[in-house]
Amino acid sequence: MQASLLFLGLQPTEIFLIVFALLLLFGAKKIPELARGLGRGIREFKDATKEVKKNLEEEVSETSAKDK
Repeated sequence: MQASLLFLGLQPTEIFLIVFALLLLFGAKKIPELARGLGRGIREFKDATKEVKKNLEEEVSETSAKDK
């Protein structure tokens, strides 16, 4: 099987129907804008999780330095 067919276990016909429905709902001009917004949101989420991870690592290293 191809990797595209394995995406969420959907058949090619089902994927086509989903894409067709999206085109009907949003129009061809609006879909790239939606994708860009989704990409920005994902990037902001990744940046926020990196920042939280960095802060936690700093706190752990400070705590372990104080214990010694």
